[in-house]
Amino acid sequence: MRFQSAPQDVQDSLDVAPDSSDVIGELGREVGETGRLLVSGDLQGVVDRILAGAQSMLEAFLPATISAVFVFLVFYLGYRAIAGVLDASLRRSNRVDEGLRHLLVRSFRIAAWAMIFVMVLSQFGIDVTALLAGLSIVGIAVGFAAKDTLENFISGIAIMLDRPFHVGDYLNVDGTYGQVQQITLRSTRLRTVNDEIMVMPNIAMINQKLVNHSLMQSLRVVVPFGIAYKEYPAEAREVVLGLFEGDTRLDPERPPRVVVTEMADSAVNLEARFFILNPGLEVPMRLEYTEKIREALREANIEIPFPHLQMFIDGADGLRDVQSSPTVDPGTGSKPDNASS
Repeated sequence: MRFQSAPQDVQDSLDVAPDSSDVIGELGREVGETGRLLVSGDLQGVVDRILAGAQSMLEAFLPATISAVFVFLVFYLGYRAIAGVLDASLRRSNRVDEGLRHLLVRSFRIAAWAMIFVMVLSQFGIDVTALLAGLSIVGIAVGFAAKDTLENFISGIAIMLDRPFHVGDYLNVDGTYGQVQQITLRSTRLRTVNDEIMVMPNIAMINQKLVNHSLMQSLRVVVPFGIAYKEYPAEAREVVLGLFEGDTRLDPERPPRVVVTEMADSAVNLEARFFILNPGLEVPMRLEYTEKIREALREANIEIPFPHLQMFIDGADGLRDVQSSPTVDPGTGSKPDNASS
């Protein structure tokens, strides 16, 4: 009989447990009464009210607080265990890159902490359903106010799923070249060649023209240069191609080439085209071979033209009077003594 009545006793204790809203209302009335006693000068009554209120709060909230702490510890330990397993699994997966891993782990953390917060509040008798309904209304209002943030958030998810680039890739975005350092829910961070961090909103990363230099197995680097019209492109080609021999940074399956691209006003324009295996070497190798090509052409006595202007004067009879006229001393403004009048 004792074991049969135990569940009923527990249910009776829960039924008589004070509601948090009633306790809060009673606390408000006690504070008001304490203020009235303080105004009237009854200090002893104020002290008694404070002690009685503290005891009442302790009796009302202590069981709920203990229960809330217990629920928090249980859910927190579960959250840490699941988060550790999830992070380790994503790190071992070859199909999930670094950016997507951060997105999934952060989303799980937000959802887990929201659930822990709701479970803790429910231990104090707070109507979680009404709270969630109120938060949903607030969320709609915040959504309209933070339209740009939501667009970047959705764009971040699209980047993670579509994966047009990954962390570590080299991109050219709107004329800016840099390496992807981090992909967050709101923005993408690029490290430029000047060691600057450029923060690009994710919506801009989707809507703007973007060139990824790291998706292919090798990357073509182009070094333009020009030679004079009196020179022979075949000779310049032979000189420049000799510079690439023995360079292990080049793609062995795609040999370098030197091609004529334009017959310009004062030069025959050519391009040295070679393929590299590491896209991170694009900028330093282009600068390196630009200097090598210049020095190699100079040593081979192949002229590299530069913009200049030549003026030819034919039949300039009007200049004869200028040549035969006496010069004027700029200091005195007079003609020299030996000048003819």
